[in-house]
Amino acid sequence: MNSQNDPQDHKNLLFAIILSLAVLVGWQYFFAAPKLREEQARKEYSKELEAQRNGDQKGLPGVTTAPVTPPAAANAPTADTQPALAPMSRDEALKGTPRLAIKTPSLEGSIALQGGRIDDLVLVKYRETVDPNSAMVTLLSPAGGPNPYFAEYGWVAQSGSTVKVPDRDTVWAIEKGDALTPEAPVTLTWDNGEGLVFRRTISVDKDYMFKVVDEVENKTTAEVALLPYARVHRVGTPKSAAFYILHEGLIGVSGEEGLQEVTYANAVKEDIPKKIENVTGGWLGITDKYWAATLIPDQKEPYRATYSATKPTTPNGLDAYQVDYLRGAVTIPPNARKGIEGHLYAGAKQATLIDTYETSLGILNFDRMIDWGWFYFITKPLFHLMEIINGIVHNFGVTILILTVLVKAAFYPLANKQYTSMARMKRLQPEVARIKELYKDDPQRQQKETFELYRKEKINPLAGCWPIFLQIPVFFALYKVLFVTIDMRHAPFFGWIKDLSAPDPTSLFNLFGLLSYAPPDFLHIGVWPLIMGVTMWVQMQLNPPQPDPIQQQVFAWMPVMFTFLLASFPAGLVIYWAWSNFLSIIQQWRINKKNGAEIHLMSNVKRTFGPDSGS
Repeated sequence: MNSQNDPQDHKNLLFAIILSLAVLVGWQYFFAAPKLREEQARKEYSKELEAQRNGDQKGLPGVTTAPVTPPAAANAPTADTQPALAPMSRDEALKGTPRLAIKTPSLEGSIALQGGRIDDLVLVKYRETVDPNSAMVTLLSPAGGPNPYFAEYGWVAQSGSTVKVPDRDTVWAIEKGDALTPEAPVTLTWDNGEGLVFRRTISVDKDYMFKVVDEVENKTTAEVALLPYARVHRVGTPKSAAFYILHEGLIGVSGEEGLQEVTYANAVKEDIPKKIENVTGGWLGITDKYWAATLIPDQKEPYRATYSATKPTTPNGLDAYQVDYLRGAVTIPPNARKGIEGHLYAGAKQATLIDTYETSLGILNFDRMIDWGWFYFITKPLFHLMEIINGIVHNFGVTILILTVLVKAAFYPLANKQYTSMARMKRLQPEVARIKELYKDDPQRQQKETFELYRKEKINPLAGCWPIFLQIPVFFALYKVLFVTIDMRHAPFFGWIKDLSAPDPTSLFNLFGLLSYAPPDFLHIGVWPLIMGVTMWVQMQLNPPQPDPIQQQVFAWMPVMFTFLLASFPAGLVIYWAWSNFLSIIQQWRINKKNGAEIHLMSNVKRTFGPDSGS
């Protein structure tokens, strides 16, 4: 063949190489790498937590909020930063302050009576790994220990006022309750000694929603105006927060301003609190991939939302992050009692549960706590469809197989059009080759005659591309569901797949566990990625060959490259892709046979990889 001397072929080859590199780099950068980073970050984070027990801890900043519409004489107070705390473990920090226990079917922990904070929460239904004996997931932790993370409610006195309000050092007394349970709320109280009695009643349901009612009883002869606030504060940056397809960090929906997403890195970089005044409705909090602590103010009262970060003041200090809201002043007349109500969601980001709260409490766009992505309108319905299927089969792996069939059925007419077009093009390949040979010195004439042939046979070469483009959003939506929804976390399939959200744990390069050798991450090619690669290659052999042999080789090797890339993907997604390829092969093979464009795989292997393939 003379294709090596054909400038058009060289252009085709260059285009194919650039396209392949773009796919490889883009896929690895945006999709394959996050899972590897997460696994590595989890290990590093565990080591860091242990190391911090022997290092200095950064002090916590105080409340820095201001009124929604600040009156001329009112300013929010700023508490001094605490000095560096003595090294303490989490357990030591918990034992260092008086506490009131929390016990629900979903949570265990305690409320710190000093400061009245909710700062100790463990999610009893979730563990760190698939090992049933591994540690339960810890969400909130107290000040003084490694990486403090807590929710706090309180009052701010107006500027110039000498009214004493409870602060982080205030020790509250228990007025009612021995432990916080879904059946028994607790009430804390504190008397400022100047005629004001502060009460805080906390209740919780069987899942993850707390209700906090703060009241002030005025026993003086003058009215008092105070501003209620709430904040979620976190010290230290989670090492898993390094994804390009998933938001982790500060998040909220601020009324008409809509969804607010501030990554940990941007919060520190901007160094200026993001404040949104006069917000009505919504919520704000700090989110991880699967967990969140979220403040929910009264949906009918205005407030000011603030998203901020504080850089460390000591060499060994950690960045601190905070979301808070401040409501307008509440005026308490003499001999009267007034209060405000708020909610705190602290727990697992269960989509169905979050939707239930959005409806029952009227929370504006509460479902956006889960990062459904750009294809929100596809991702969320897809998830709910999977939930329905899983409610019948009780196995998310089987659910994925059934979902794949349903997706294929939905796109069946489009796929038929695509495969029919490709089959007819394949049938015309001998005629296309004749035209190429006839006009080998005139590329423009080649192209003109080829398109004239397609026009005569009523074939649109681009017709087969549109079904692929239409299916791409569905693929990415499914990837998003598998990657961000907690329902997929630690969900088993059959055999060696114990977690559909994690990569296939087997590896070709240690003979799938027969050798006591741990291959490096880039050589970790499991059984399911291999199945996916084989089915992808077979499917590509059903397509019309590329006009240039070298270009054909580039495309022939793409299944191998994708096998390596997808090896780090969640096993559930690889299973979906392999099963989808298999169904497509059956459909495409039937259409090829119907249109007289049958193929022989072994002949294709020899043609593609044989000694004369590049000539």
